[in-house]
Amino acid sequence: MLIVMKSDATPAQVDEVCRQIELLGLRPVPIPGGGRTAIGITGNDRAVDPGPFVGLEGVRDAIPVSAPYKLVSREWRPNDTVVTLPNGTRIGGGAVCVMGGPCSIESDAQIHAAAAFVAEAGATVLRGGAFKPRTSPYAFQGLGEEGLRMLREAGRAHDLATVSEAMDIAGAELVAEYVDIVQVGARNMHSFGLLRALGSIGKPILLKRGPASTIEEWLLAAEYILDAGNSEVILCERGIRGFDPATRNVLDLAAIPVAKSLTHLPVIADPSHGTGRRDAILPMSRAAVAAGADGLIIEAHPHPDQARSDGKQSLYPAQFHQAVLEVRQVARALGRDLAGEAVNAG
Repeated sequence: MLIVMKSDATPAQVDEVCRQIELLGLRPVPIPGGGRTAIGITGNDRAVDPGPFVGLEGVRDAIPVSAPYKLVSREWRPNDTVVTLPNGTRIGGGAVCVMGGPCSIESDAQIHAAAAFVAEAGATVLRGGAFKPRTSPYAFQGLGEEGLRMLREAGRAHDLATVSEAMDIAGAELVAEYVDIVQVGARNMHSFGLLRALGSIGKPILLKRGPASTIEEWLLAAEYILDAGNSEVILCERGIRGFDPATRNVLDLAAIPVAKSLTHLPVIADPSHGTGRRDAILPMSRAAVAAGADGLIIEAHPHPDQARSDGKQSLYPAQFHQAVLEVRQVARALGRDLAGEAVNAG
């Protein structure tokens, strides 16, 4: 439920509404905005009776929130959340943020070379995996903390923000020491202990949709993070499991406008995992931006033929440049900018 206060409601009246909510064993969440304050109610697993609130002084209305998720819903907050990174990149709010880099950090030379062409192309966020959850225990598992150090230094050298995946609670704290965005991979979307821990991590969270998860389940996973105290969540559509082996996954483009209609959180797309095919990344990147995505996270490697993981779905440097060029053209046709251009414009 969302309790909307009158425009002339006093702080004492707001406090009294919060007190009444707490008496019911629930948690009030004041939401200042515009000319009035709204107070959300969380902690309930069923509808809350509006009766006790509509008669309180200073209350204009008590509005039921129909979605099972509350904090992430547009009913709760109609305006878009914008996540601002240390290098000035804004994710959400209109501009298109492009993130690029290798699936795995393999060496200092490799991640610095990747950072150089990612920045030169016009992207503003460097991606790279230090802990790699692989299907086979014998596959390359990543360089761990050493890889995180390399990622941080490469990002700093080229004024790029950084993003890397955390696999568990202890790993999340370590990853957060080095990067600007902590990623939750598709396999961990339902790792509820990890999601709650990310509520106090102090860094933006990139939450990938699980390969067999509904949009509602995806948004409820984000709700765990917001309910634990972290409102800076970026949703990532990365493809759902299909039946046709022609692509690795099915990039659900329809999920982008649907999610954006339901939540104020920014929504980006991962055309690399969404297709698993180098030749499909550029057209699906264009399509995702046309569908309204707030950004893209694209795998790119200095030498994809030598990559230790996901080489077949990684772009060569020249292809990454072309992808950013084409995404820029689509964005401009829709009256949008790339995030880096918006930053550089001041």
